[in-house]
Parts: sequence; structure tokens; C-alpha cells
Amino acid sequence: MRILLVEDERKLSAIIKRSLKEFNYAVDLADDGDEALFIAESNPYDLIILDIMLPGRDGISICRNLRKKQNDVPILMLTARDDEEDKITGLDSGADDYITKPFSYPEFLARVRALLRRKSTEKTPQLKIADLELNQLTRKAYRAGKEIELTPKEYSLLEYFMSNVGEVITRTMISEHVWDGDFEAFSNVINVYVNYLKKKIDYGHTKQLIHSMRGVGYIFKDE
Repeated sequence: MRILLVEDERKLSAIIKRSLKEFNYAVDLADDGDEALFIAESNPYDLIILDIMLPGRDGISICRNLRKKQNDVPILMLTARDDEEDKITGLDSGADDYITKPFSYPEFLARVRALLRRKSTEKTPQLKIADLELNQLTRKAYRAGKEIELTPKEYSLLEYFMSNVGEVITRTMISEHVWDGDFEAFSNVINVYVNYLKKKIDYGHTKQLIHSMRGVGYIFKDE
């Protein structure tokens, strides 16, 4: 899951990013409202954590602009304002949830998980191709009824493959969804992780699901 964190307090931003990365979320940062809107419109995110008070464009304006353009990414407002009117304004602008600083990190992470679950349940929670099944709610994978032990990064990669069955998936597309914005798309890391996943998914099975396309990327299909 890829998250955009928009927060101009750098110390707080670093702490939040660290706490999110401990749960293997890919996190991009922005500390300016205009930059944040540009990044949010340019990249696919699973969640945006958005402070209201920002240099340049404020969080309310960012949220409204995204919703006007039919961007339905879940948005968690993060702000020092705790007046009821401010909360109503934030939610009416299109935010999905609202948490006030200072906050407890267990509650914050619980809200993040809830919004990500809500997005997952809007899709089919159970992905299936051939005899491979992936449950996006329990985050467990099975092939021919046998559970496959996956690392968090392998799970994210498999979820992305299974959400795009039959489509050509480039390394850049993988880096944009599974890793954060600082990741180099053409490093060897993606190849390494795809090979790890291929061994766990395809080894010992007649039907191969992960197919390499020389010079292009990969395609996940049943053949």
C-alpha cells in the first residue's frame, strides 16, 4: 500500500513516516500544499494523510480539488484544530476521517488500517486466478489449498499482480504502487522480489502464473 503524507512539521512527519514504514507501507512526503496537490494528482495512492494548515494551498483546498476531479482516494485529515466546526468543514470537503494532534500512535495506525480496509472491501476482497487465492482482508494467500508464507513486500507485490491480471505490468508501475517515490524503478530489487514471489507461487505447479516479458516487465495470467 502506498501512502502520501502531507505534513509541514518535519519532526512529526519523520516520526509518522517511520511508524508507517514499520508496517511496510510505502510512504511519500510533501510539506507544501501546492506540491502535495501535484503529487496526489500524478501518482496512484491508497491513502492520503493530509494536514490542514500548510504553506501555500491548505488541506481543505487540496481535498476539495481532488474530489472535484473524481479522485476517490481515502483521505485522513491530520490537524491541531479540534473545534467541531473545523471537523465538519474537513469532512464536508471530502475527507473520510479526522484525527486531532496530539494523538496516540495506536489510534492513528488503527484509523489508517480502517481506511485501507474500507478501500479494499470496495473491491472484491477475495482475488482468485487458477488455483491461487488471495484474501485482501486477512492478507493470506493459498495455492491449491496450501497457505503460502509471504513477507509484507511479497504480499504487496502479489496483490498488485492479482489486481491487474492479464495486463502488462512494467517495473515503473510496480515501483509506483509497491515502493515509495524514492525508489529507483530500474534497480535490481524488483527483479529479485519477483523471483522470490515466483518461486513461492509457481514452483512445483504445472500452470505458471508470473510471466516475464523481456525488456518490458511482467504479466500475471493463467495459461
